[in-house]
Amino acid sequence: MIAFNSSRFIASWLLLAPLLAACGDNQQQAAPPPPPVTVAKPVTRTVIDQDEYVGRFIAVDSVDVRSRVAGTLDAVHFKDGQIVKKGDLLFTIDRRPFENTLAQARANLILARSNLTFAESDLARAQQLVREKAISEQVHDQRAQTKRNAEASVAANQAAVNQAELDLEFTEIKAPVDGRIGDRRVSPGNLVAAGGGATLLATIVSANPIRFEFTFDEASLLRYDRVARQNADQPVRGLSLPVKLRLIDEPEFKHKGAMDFVDNTIERGTGTIRGRAVFDNKDELFVPGMFGRVQIPGGPPGEALLVPDAAIGTDQARKFVFVVEPDGTAKQAYVTLGQAIGDKRVVRDGLTPESRVVVNGLMRVRPGIKVTPQEEGAAPATPGTPTAAK
Repeated sequence: MIAFNSSRFIASWLLLAPLLAACGDNQQQAAPPPPPVTVAKPVTRTVIDQDEYVGRFIAVDSVDVRSRVAGTLDAVHFKDGQIVKKGDLLFTIDRRPFENTLAQARANLILARSNLTFAESDLARAQQLVREKAISEQVHDQRAQTKRNAEASVAANQAAVNQAELDLEFTEIKAPVDGRIGDRRVSPGNLVAAGGGATLLATIVSANPIRFEFTFDEASLLRYDRVARQNADQPVRGLSLPVKLRLIDEPEFKHKGAMDFVDNTIERGTGTIRGRAVFDNKDELFVPGMFGRVQIPGGPPGEALLVPDAAIGTDQARKFVFVVEPDGTAKQAYVTLGQAIGDKRVVRDGLTPESRVVVNGLMRVRPGIKVTPQEEGAAPATPGTPTAAK
């Protein structure tokens, strides 16, 4: 009986020994330390709140070149796409029919003047004869009427000569503005129409300066108007506001301009109003129809908090950063962002100047876990002994 109990005791010990050994190993292994992260407080800087809008360049002057007289196109005096100056000869219409019309008008004018000369002398004789009672008053009045008709004929023929000279001048089609001309739409030898259905010959758009057109909402209009009142002490609707612009392949707003126009009505359907800025374009970098992004100061200078752009995360439609509490707990803080300044982003709401924002080690952070914060720029902490680390 005693030997049987000893055997059962030995068997039970053999079964419990591995479990007791495992418990001892678990007690010896310490919990993993909190992950290290780099934290930094938001940078406080005086900035000007900027609004950004997408728009399109438009030419200051855009002219469709058409002929004022109908005729056969005789010659083209430019190369497609070249720069032209106001008054440069572009097209020539066949002049011969208009020269003939002018010659005929001048001949009719000479005839009318000759008739007027005879009517004037005839009336002078009639005035002498009527005083002598040699002719009746009726004959005198008839000769006076003839003289007036001759004067009207001279005036009409003079107008015909002026119109013929003008039509002959219109056979030379010249550039109405400075700018870059497009390709010719009609080749020499084709008949060119005039009037309401005048043939389009080419298009000229001015190059320098150039305008940038965009739309913004009613609230922005009120803010810009207040800023303009502070600068000019009068409601100028933002016309004195400086603006900056960047193209779609440029990282920074490096082109400077100024607003020169704000429309007089707000569109009811969209609740927006049209604005326009003007930019220098001496090197012709900007082309009408090109897209760009414009930046407008939305208020006076003020203090703002900036955090590195890399520290900002996205949770669906909301932006957030991780902040470390005094007890070392990581917390998700939702923020409202402003404009980008270099590699930093303005935070309008959600942080305080004393917030410790995680700027490095974001992949190791989860909301609610403990972390080991290290101030950005500080010397790394001295690692502990292997036993303590374990």
